[in-house]
Amino acid sequence: MYSWRHPLAPRRRPAALAVAGGLLLAAISACASGSSGSPGSSLAALPRATPADLAPYYDQSPKWHECGVPGFECATLKAPLDYDKPSAGDIDLAVSRKKATGPGKRLGSLLVNPGGPGGSAIGYLQSYAGIGYPEKVRARYDMVAVDPRGVARSEPVTCLDGKRMDAYTQTDVTPDDTAEQARLTAAFKGFGAGCESSDRTSGRVLPHVSTVEAARDMDLARAALDDEKLNYVGASYGTFLGATYAGLYPERVGRLVLDGAMDPSLPAREMNEQQTAGFETAFKSFAKDCAKRSDCPLGTGTPAASSKRLKDFFTTLDRKPIGTGDERGRKLGEALATTGVIAAMYDEGSWPQLREALTAAMKHKDGAGLLALSDSYYERDPDGTYSNMMFANAAVNCLDQPPSFTSPEEVEKAVPDFEKASPLFGEGLAWSSLNCGYWPVKATGEAHRITADGAAPIVVAGTTRDPATPYRWAKSLASQLSSGRLLTYDGDGHTAYGRGSACVDGAIDDYLLTGTPPADGKRCS
Repeated sequence: MYSWRHPLAPRRRPAALAVAGGLLLAAISACASGSSGSPGSSLAALPRATPADLAPYYDQSPKWHECGVPGFECATLKAPLDYDKPSAGDIDLAVSRKKATGPGKRLGSLLVNPGGPGGSAIGYLQSYAGIGYPEKVRARYDMVAVDPRGVARSEPVTCLDGKRMDAYTQTDVTPDDTAEQARLTAAFKGFGAGCESSDRTSGRVLPHVSTVEAARDMDLARAALDDEKLNYVGASYGTFLGATYAGLYPERVGRLVLDGAMDPSLPAREMNEQQTAGFETAFKSFAKDCAKRSDCPLGTGTPAASSKRLKDFFTTLDRKPIGTGDERGRKLGEALATTGVIAAMYDEGSWPQLREALTAAMKHKDGAGLLALSDSYYERDPDGTYSNMMFANAAVNCLDQPPSFTSPEEVEKAVPDFEKASPLFGEGLAWSSLNCGYWPVKATGEAHRITADGAAPIVVAGTTRDPATPYRWAKSLASQLSSGRLLTYDGDGHTAYGRGSACVDGAIDDYLLTGTPPADGKRCS
């Protein structure tokens, strides 16, 4: 499946979100490692007292230094590689902050995370949140980010070099026969093996990049920043990270905003299928808008007709990819084209770019525009190198939950359900969900509810036509959290805060500045 990341997170082009790609995701993060239970059980809080063997980690003082971006400082914190065995070694966590600018009384630190999993929180802080969040919020808070373990600057997981990743992203995820199924499963196995053996660091951290471990790292950061409680804005997958923190440390919850929420109670199969339906909802919105415009390459018919026309085009690309002008000779096949279209579903501001790219591909056999969208989604640089985003994404997801499927036969049985959820994307997303079935590290988590009993009010924001984190997930998470407050944005795109709704932004800003949450059920447009 595709990733959960804030649309304003750092990216190469306006349309793109970082993704682990249709090939990379199989088990969407929905639970915490190191826990037990089932979808009906709840994440248990950790003891309030700090264990003696963790005291040295809680007593750290960051040594701040300049880090090449004006106005920002950086530091490194130590965390135990394995919280169950702190003596087994450490992992280095990269931290960055921009101090409160004033005026007004400082409210402490505000940690931010753009999601993914695998998105760089530090990249997001330095390129957007630390300079683009409302001035009145930045005046009162030190803006802070911690790259989660295994991500970006925090001992990143690595898997494949650029050449192998290029081949991997082009693998057919709608296999037509057993031979193509075998090539797909071989790609999944090769990817996982690469993550385990690509370098010493990657293999060492791979079993310890779960969401619960990352949440425990955030508590170390809270202590190092000398904050009594954690104030936090998490987008997309960052909502699961924040909710997990609340479940583990409810008494340490300050002001938490969970925007574009995930539902931790859903098993991977259900979550993948519901996300598939979310992309279908987003495509219908795009198709309706496209049909009103003179430059629409899908015609002026119904969304169903537009979907069929695009699916037929994908089928054509499966048989005969088209040129892109890429210096490495890559052509646009079905896999890259689908990723390019899905990339534009995250933000309605990307729809004009998608219309232009589809027009070039469908009418002029020029795949450069869709390839650019796909590359940006995968965080592929022009020199052919990839960021760590897609590697960390799979590593976290496959650790957080058992896989959706463990064999091609299971996927074949499920394809009709996925195609019902999305006639356009269903088949490919069903097969993509097989990836974690071949992961080299066994999952340590399961789906379950998070109630965070005793926590201060937590704001959960959901967008009604969100493609990546369907609105129903926000409603579910808000109802699970004992202090959850649901804030609804009636609109398109992924996440709500900072996307143009004065109603949403005002409600969240007031909460961050005063501690007063919006009324439960508040609705904005």
